[in-house]
Amino acid sequence: MGLEEHMMFLEKMSQLIMSALPKAKHSSLFNDFVESEFFLIDGDSLLATCICEKSLKQGQQLHFFYVIECYLMDLISKGGQFAIVFFKDAEYAYFSFPELLPLRTAFILHLQHNTTIDVQTEFSGCLSQGWKSFIEDSYPYYLMVADEGLNHLQTHLFNFLIIQSWAIKVNVVLSSGQTSNILRLYAYLMPSMYTNQTFFKENKKKIENAYKILIKQLQECRILALESLFGNLKWKNMMDEACETISLLKQLWPEGSDIRRVLCVTSCSLSLRMYHHFLENRNKTISDQNTDIQEVESHCLNMMQEMEDLCKLHCLSVVFLLHLPLSQRACARFITSHWAQNIQTFLKMKKWCEYFILSNINIFEFWNLNLIHLCDLSDELLLKNIAFYYENENVEGLHLNLGDVIMKDYEHLWNTVSKLVRKFSVGKPFPLRTTKLSFLEKSPSPIKDTSKENIPNLGFIPMSCELVDKFVGDILKDLPFLKSDDPVVTSLVKQKEFDELVHWHSHRPLSDDYDRTKCQFDEKSRDPRFLRSVQKYHVFQRFYGSSLESVSPKVVVTQAVKPKSNFSVPKNKKAHETKAEIITRENKKRLLAKEEQKEEKKWNAVSFSIEEEMKENLISGIKNLEDFLKSCKSNSVKFRVEMVALTACLKAWKEQCRGKRESTKDLSIAVQMMKRIHSLMERYPELLQEADQQLIARCLKYLGFDELTSSLYPTQVVGDDIEEKKMDKYSVGMGPVRFQLQYMGHYLIRDERKDPDPRVQDFIPDTWQRELLDVVDNNESAVIVAPTSSGKTYASYYCMEKVLKESNEGVVVYVAPTKALVNQVAATVQSRFTKNLPNGEALCGVFTRDYRHDALNCQVLITVPACFEILLLSPHRQAWVKRIRYVIFDEVHCLGGEIGAEVWEHLLVMIRCPFLALSATISNPEHLTEWLQSVKRYWKQEDNTMGKNRNAGYCASSHKYQFRMKESYKVRLVLYGERYNDLEKHICSITHDDIYFDHFHPCAALTTDHIEKYGFPSDLTLSPRETIQLYDTMFQFWESWPRAQELDPEKSIHCKNKIVIKKLDARKYEESLKAELTSWIKNGHAEEAKMVLRNLSPDSVFSSGNTVKMFPLLVEKLRKMEKLPALFFLFNLGDVEERALSVRTSLEQKQAEKRSLKADKEAHDVTNKLRKVKKSIEKQKTIDEKSQKNPRKMDQRLIHEAEHTNLLRTLEKNLEIPQECTYANQKAIDTETLQMVFDRVKFTRKGEELKALARRGIGYHHSSLNFKEKQLVEILFRKGFIRVVTATGTLALGINMPCKSVVFAQNSVYLDALNYRQMSGRAGRRGQDLMGDVYFFDIPLPKIGKLIKSNVPELRGQFPLSITLVLRLMLLASKGDDPEDAKAKVLSVLKHSLLSFKQPRVTEMLKLYFLFSLQFLMKQGYLDQEGKLMGFAGLVSHLHYHEPSNLVFVSFLVKGLFRNLCQPTRKGSKHFSQDVMEKLVLVLANLFGRRLLPAKFQDTTLKFYQSKVFLEDLPEDFNDALHEYNMNVTKDFASFLLSVSKLADMKQEYQLPLSKINFTGKECEDSQLVSHLMNCKEGRVAISPFACLSGNSDGDLFQPNTPNHVILRTIGINHTQAPVLWSKIFDNQGRRMPLNAYALDFYKHGSLTGLVQDNRMNEGTAYELLKDFALTIRSISVSLRELCENEDDNVVLAFEQLSETFFEKLNQV
Repeated sequence: MGLEEHMMFLEKMSQLIMSALPKAKHSSLFNDFVESEFFLIDGDSLLATCICEKSLKQGQQLHFFYVIECYLMDLISKGGQFAIVFFKDAEYAYFSFPELLPLRTAFILHLQHNTTIDVQTEFSGCLSQGWKSFIEDSYPYYLMVADEGLNHLQTHLFNFLIIQSWAIKVNVVLSSGQTSNILRLYAYLMPSMYTNQTFFKENKKKIENAYKILIKQLQECRILALESLFGNLKWKNMMDEACETISLLKQLWPEGSDIRRVLCVTSCSLSLRMYHHFLENRNKTISDQNTDIQEVESHCLNMMQEMEDLCKLHCLSVVFLLHLPLSQRACARFITSHWAQNIQTFLKMKKWCEYFILSNINIFEFWNLNLIHLCDLSDELLLKNIAFYYENENVEGLHLNLGDVIMKDYEHLWNTVSKLVRKFSVGKPFPLRTTKLSFLEKSPSPIKDTSKENIPNLGFIPMSCELVDKFVGDILKDLPFLKSDDPVVTSLVKQKEFDELVHWHSHRPLSDDYDRTKCQFDEKSRDPRFLRSVQKYHVFQRFYGSSLESVSPKVVVTQAVKPKSNFSVPKNKKAHETKAEIITRENKKRLLAKEEQKEEKKWNAVSFSIEEEMKENLISGIKNLEDFLKSCKSNSVKFRVEMVALTACLKAWKEQCRGKRESTKDLSIAVQMMKRIHSLMERYPELLQEADQQLIARCLKYLGFDELTSSLYPTQVVGDDIEEKKMDKYSVGMGPVRFQLQYMGHYLIRDERKDPDPRVQDFIPDTWQRELLDVVDNNESAVIVAPTSSGKTYASYYCMEKVLKESNEGVVVYVAPTKALVNQVAATVQSRFTKNLPNGEALCGVFTRDYRHDALNCQVLITVPACFEILLLSPHRQAWVKRIRYVIFDEVHCLGGEIGAEVWEHLLVMIRCPFLALSATISNPEHLTEWLQSVKRYWKQEDNTMGKNRNAGYCASSHKYQFRMKESYKVRLVLYGERYNDLEKHICSITHDDIYFDHFHPCAALTTDHIEKYGFPSDLTLSPRETIQLYDTMFQFWESWPRAQELDPEKSIHCKNKIVIKKLDARKYEESLKAELTSWIKNGHAEEAKMVLRNLSPDSVFSSGNTVKMFPLLVEKLRKMEKLPALFFLFNLGDVEERALSVRTSLEQKQAEKRSLKADKEAHDVTNKLRKVKKSIEKQKTIDEKSQKNPRKMDQRLIHEAEHTNLLRTLEKNLEIPQECTYANQKAIDTETLQMVFDRVKFTRKGEELKALARRGIGYHHSSLNFKEKQLVEILFRKGFIRVVTATGTLALGINMPCKSVVFAQNSVYLDALNYRQMSGRAGRRGQDLMGDVYFFDIPLPKIGKLIKSNVPELRGQFPLSITLVLRLMLLASKGDDPEDAKAKVLSVLKHSLLSFKQPRVTEMLKLYFLFSLQFLMKQGYLDQEGKLMGFAGLVSHLHYHEPSNLVFVSFLVKGLFRNLCQPTRKGSKHFSQDVMEKLVLVLANLFGRRLLPAKFQDTTLKFYQSKVFLEDLPEDFNDALHEYNMNVTKDFASFLLSVSKLADMKQEYQLPLSKINFTGKECEDSQLVSHLMNCKEGRVAISPFACLSGNSDGDLFQPNTPNHVILRTIGINHTQAPVLWSKIFDNQGRRMPLNAYALDFYKHGSLTGLVQDNRMNEGTAYELLKDFALTIRSISVSLRELCENEDDNVVLAFEQLSETFFEKLNQV
């Protein structure tokens, strides 16, 4: 490869990465793993990213290590599990930056010696074989790497690493552009796509060559760099010199030393020797040119002395590091001058020498070397400080002593340097300066003056507000306050109060006289069109509900509530029955007898045909027989049927055994026989006669289960007098226990209660379900954790029914996480209950951000958290809120989720009534319950202090509600862990273009270490056959296992001699095996246990094929195995649609191949004929109309019509999809219903596509679909018509779509322990499948193991406050209809965040943030000093979804910027030009449509066709206003930080966060020089002492974009919590990150395709974002119209015009 070709190829690689950049998703990295997935960090990327840190000054080593450790500590505290990799080849990139070489080496050594982080340094480069093997063994989920290096050569190295990672299916995460909050870290994730993998395969040779050429170029750089400094000394010579110096030092200091002293003396001596060598070489060159040799020598001597002086200063600076604590060093003056040009050569040389010494540190192996302070080897800024004193202040007559300790140590170091130099003498230690050369450049202001920085008056604006005193009163006394005449206080704006009466997101203003009698229905009810649409809506909802569950609707009648009786205790029968009761009992008896007779007849009618079928084909005959049993209610008839089946099974078994050898027996007959025996013995023991028992015993004998035979029927009548020898040929060849566990596992009878509960009609509830009913009956609260489909939602419907029965006033609120789930629950409620309510009242209402329906005039409100929060925080809705009797939180684990989690928290602490919180996946429910119990205690206290007037007030407001339930404050925890059906896991692998399935034993996911540390995960259960497999493997690998006999399934105490083994017995046996395996590990037999686990795991399965291309084959294979219906989970929206379409295409191709040419011709002919006949009919029609009715003509017409119908039928038959070319089950639904479902999506965006897919039995489901589209897929899937659905994780959130199999068809950062459990929980339909199957397709083995064994995450609190939330809380407190209640709610939110539960320091921090928020709101003019709202506070709180953009928007509005912008086309016109509209969208996109792109993407050379892609800056006047706003906020936030800095824990602040190395100590007081240099005590109050070393001071907090680590970290608050909105965002490397112009681009071209093609967005995501943007514009326009009295205000008109046009454009797509 030539050089030019090489450069072109490198460019091609850059372009490939560049094209992936804009598609990179800014994702949360450690989603919901307790420990994250294992990942790798490229050490050089980390170094390159951190060294560019804005606040870090070059040469400040300790601050650099602090920045790195803060970052790594953040990763670890969020659960990150990682290793850091440094490639040997990567070092070459630093030869142009010698100052970074020793830093990199020290960094590696520090991580290895002072932290527990796994550091890998043995790989030469990313293309080496060792690296590839390491990746295969450790299987990291992603590699964190930089997209740009310190120079273009390093960038190329990073590019190779990215390309190579993609090739081996490792995703890439960019180290730049990361953001972080309390719980999460967000970064750009670039997944390994199939195209990237093929790029590597196709260009493998080129890539390897290009890499070799690049390394060669880098090696040449090294040679040049060394030559210019060390002349003829090569790399190896330098290494030898370093080793020699180290060996000599070991002789001088045999007792050992610490790394700072060692590096100081060795590097100084080595660099002086090398400089001497350098000057000698130069002399030779000069003397060859015949100049004055004496002059040259004296010049050289002089230069040598100068460098000796510099080394002395360096030694002194190191002594300072040894003796001064960080508290003193942080007060050092900051010298801004640069090093003089003439010492640069020596400085470079010195850095190289430090590098050579550190590279050979291993020579010190057996010498006592202390490596703790590797992070603080030198401090260039301190050295400058010392140099400045000696060359400026000292010469001017300032003579300061060093102090004894420092002087002694310095002399010792310099004398050692002198001994190490040997070849020539270096000067004495004193005086420190013997030469006059200036080491520093002259500068007008060499010292940074921090004292003059303009720091405002610190202090808080005083407030007189009871609420504030109650929450933060305890800390107010320690904080400074401003005097009332302070300019800050006097300048507070007074604006008119603003009363918030309307909530405009639902676009239907909720006027405050929301009266039930004058409800929406009444006003419009005269309009028949409206009534018809309401009617249609209700009909569909009931149909949708009936598809969700087959429960007949219940009519609820309000009953007077009696004090409750306890249902869980059965009542004793009364002594005397009344006459009426006797009659009723007799009638019931007669009815039952009649029913039984009917069923007898029915059985007699069908028995013959079923018996005949069983003779022909036993299995299909049994299936029909079981169908009959399901419909039959009479036990005696069922018993008869079972006996018939048993006899047939025995006969079939005998027949097949006579003719076949052992190995070919069909055990399914034996399984059917045992199933019948289980059923008879368990369900009808009281009906068994002696003859029946004899038959059962005989069956058992024929199966070879002799012990069971004799235990059931001891007398010897069984064997048909056949000799024992002959009996052998009938045996199944194994013991009864093994047979039942291995072959009948999923048929084992579940333990279910037999006693009905009078509260439940449809089924007999389990004990834990009864506990839930008791909770509701006792008006208590509960946290309920039970697996998916275990029946926990029944309690919510019971709760609704209870409230509906109590009165017409009580309300139940059901909070669901997604709109899809809201629709589903609403439909279920409407189909379950009907109730006659007064006019204008509704039973069920819905409230989501998109629409609402009967929201406040219903008894059951279904809503999403954000909308419920709106109602709870609304000051004028309190009367409605008081009507709430119960709140049900479904999927409450969303409390730990990524988006909107804090809203769940607010709801749980604001409600006063009892609640039910349901989830399938919480790992710390005890902690959650304890927290909620503490909230309930608070409410109990509040209710007591508010006194009894609460109840009196309540009864007055609803006179109809006679009886008030007793309030209960108890929160119960109800746990249930058993799934109804077992799940079995399988791995799909691709070999030779085919797909193979391997069973995956759950124990294969475990390691002995994991079992020893954590035991078996609580929800890792085995199916019975997996339990047998575990026993067999244990038996195989430990020959002398002492308990082998005792735990043999046949001898096990749980199953021995049981004819009927139940599910519970199998579970107990499984537990005993798990306990045994654990004891192996703990009692010294870990090796055997390792062998067992290794043997259970499948052979390494690696899909080599194109998984995308193979997807349709996978679906087809599952169909053949009868594993459909199935859900296929993928995590990329685009892929969900593509995979579904690829399955359809493959079916269409299959049909086209099958279809004969003749069929096409026939279809063509029939179509032509049809056209002709149609014409004839129309012609005939016109003739008929003209002429009078002629009977002959009439006949003619009828003939034509009949022909038309016939031809249509022929055509339909011709075009019919053959059964094998569709996955749809045509019998599942009638054509009329199908058409009704199809009609609803007639005009939706994806409607046509979904219908075409549905006709083939395929669907897809994701968050960007319209709710009608989602319903189509959900209904048809549940009905069994669609049998293949691809979906994202939203479907797993509670949507009722059970299936036979779940397939994970894509790996993703979002496939975590939580999602895995939610999704796999869908497999196995209760009542239809006895087992669920989970398939892993293209998911690596280590990941599968991790998913199965990982615990679900613990719920941890989010940062609960925001400025807007504080404003909304103050609004409620100051304007609430019931002030006492409102204040209690606000305090509850402030006091009870999950984050601060049992964390007093966090509580403190939240109080501080609350104070900052109040101060900010007062300064911005939204609150006055009494805590009342002013100005545009209402508008700000309306746009609460968008903080801080809402605050900026209102500041623009107040400044009149929109008034200047929104000028109509001509005076008096109400229309605005396109230019004005585009400018308006530009401003709004900068505020509300912010989507950042990676910085590197700006360098792209890609061509854009329709879009501009990069959003322009704000217009100048807006930009200036934004800057002013930002600077004001920054100033306020900085003042706030300074005020609260005294709360920091300074002991921790002087410690490195990860290695915990301490830099405290006694300050040095006997050195005048130290006191002089470290005299800047002011201006370093809120800054981390580590950051002070780089000259950062409090003044820097007032600058834009201050990095978080500059602030004291133990305050717990940093700049991410300040409500600023920077127009320019920079990444960690200081590059600007552009905003994606999607909103403005769409407004200009109106094309979603343009956004997909140019802006590189997924279509669904783009649509969702645009919809959100449009809703925001509408919200603003409605708000402004409400606020503005002038009908023709330009700003209002402009926003209305924009809202209208934007929605028009959106509706067109």
